[in-house]
Amino acid sequence: MATRLASTDVVVIGLGAAGGVAVLPLTQAGLDVVGLEAGNVLTRRDFAPDEIRNNVRDWPMAIQKANQEVPTARPNAQSPTMRLSGHPMMNGVGGTSLHYWAQSWRLNPWDFKVVSETARRYGSARIPAGSTVEDWPFGYEELEPFYDKVEWEVGVSGQAGNVNGQKDPRGNIFEAPRRREYPMPPLRWTGWIEKMAEAARGLGWHPFPGPAAINSRSFQNRSGCMYHGFCNRGGCHADAKNSTAVTTIPRAEATGRLKIVSRATVTSIDVDRQGRVESVTYVMDGQEYVQPAKAVLLASYTYENVRLLLLSKSRAYPNGLSNNHGQVGRHYLSHHQGAGVTALFPYDLKAWYGLPAQGVGIDNFADDNFDHAGLDFIGGGNLWVYSDRRPIGAANMNTFNRVPGWGAAWKAWIKENADRSNSAYIQKSTLPYETNYLDLDPTVKDPLGFPVIRITAEYKENERRIAAYTQDKMEAWYRAAGAIDIVRAPVGGTMVPTTHAYGGTRMGDNPETNVVDRFGFSHEVPNLGVLGASVMGTSGARNPTLTSQALSWRTAEHLARNWKAVTA
Repeated sequence: MATRLASTDVVVIGLGAAGGVAVLPLTQAGLDVVGLEAGNVLTRRDFAPDEIRNNVRDWPMAIQKANQEVPTARPNAQSPTMRLSGHPMMNGVGGTSLHYWAQSWRLNPWDFKVVSETARRYGSARIPAGSTVEDWPFGYEELEPFYDKVEWEVGVSGQAGNVNGQKDPRGNIFEAPRRREYPMPPLRWTGWIEKMAEAARGLGWHPFPGPAAINSRSFQNRSGCMYHGFCNRGGCHADAKNSTAVTTIPRAEATGRLKIVSRATVTSIDVDRQGRVESVTYVMDGQEYVQPAKAVLLASYTYENVRLLLLSKSRAYPNGLSNNHGQVGRHYLSHHQGAGVTALFPYDLKAWYGLPAQGVGIDNFADDNFDHAGLDFIGGGNLWVYSDRRPIGAANMNTFNRVPGWGAAWKAWIKENADRSNSAYIQKSTLPYETNYLDLDPTVKDPLGFPVIRITAEYKENERRIAAYTQDKMEAWYRAAGAIDIVRAPVGGTMVPTTHAYGGTRMGDNPETNVVDRFGFSHEVPNLGVLGASVMGTSGARNPTLTSQALSWRTAEHLARNWKAVTA
């Protein structure tokens, strides 16, 4: 029999990048919050710079649960479903903000108004056939104060390129206006990054350092970055990476109003006879608990947000919570992070260690920063080059078809060329389509017997064309820096589980095509809010973290300010 607990004001499901931000404005407003987290509380001891544990074994202390719930995938409804072996997400207080790259980008204003801006500039026929993309219910200017708030509360380093309309060529001249500088200067550049910046300028492009939720100097009584080289799949033993575990969550706990319950696997969000949320059911150490609450904020990442809503069936919501309009799982997209470019150089790059957020970006070909009139796609990509190399990773470098992948010739090649290659990171705009969606897998289940999420999605022609176009630009950039060989990855394929997953609970004013309203609360369940990239309708050429955090702060603040109306 389930144990029924004392009621609280708010339950936040998931204490990662999004939920871990939301708890601070809630507790500061005087609300009592229970944070349910499926993982454990990790400490500096868990963050040792260990390439085998971090990069090969993928944090075994934090991915066991996630790896038992890996979504299945298929390109379309006519194809067989693939069972996949690994999940990019992890569990723990702080979530994936513990081990992510910490790139903290704002979206471009165009990303909020893709439909209207495309129609205005090129005509409505340029929206790809089959796309379900909508304008966001508000523009960049409404989210800007929350971007600013999170940058200072969490701590983001960078170089502003546009402060109140004043452009600064040291930063990103394509960025939207911001109200003030970053809290900290950007992470330092290496000689290799400087060389790539020089090559970009020679092409007439505008290189700039990217924003990172990593301390470039001491901030909030925590150390500056030591550039030890394990940020791409590891936590920070010096607390210089600004996960919510060392920033907003501790400050929320200090109010005395946040109770963290770790190792709690939520199995359903429960409603009363009127269809309003009344409690959350979770399992911990084999025991079932019911946590009553006046409001619930769901922040368990895109795949799990959708899965939990679809699993939470009731008389009021027979097809899943907040799904009477059939929109849960729709408008799904994942960033086209593939289609990369790798280059070989005739000289050592001296790119050992460092971190992925320590790099140089090009936005000349992102979003709608360039004229698409003579092109056959809309959107674009951010080109990113960084220093980040460790021994095991270097030994697995691309050999550019010059030697076999093993044996004496391979060993000699690695010895000579281990520091002479570089792989670019290109984040590209991706749109939602009618045939790309999430639902429950009819056969594959997790250890508790619940269906996992099934991804039915593939990259469409618009996204493949963006990929090919940005690969051309990246190759030109590498060639300008002296590259002697180039390898390109394929530009299409099935969408598989990723840390950059969007949609499934999209935000919008129209309840017929969206799950949540402009403040992130369900159109059907007024005291249920949804946090994270699952509410985002477009991706831009950016990772979702900072935008999802800004949206989370905005949702939490709206709940606190409208408490009586939301929970009435």
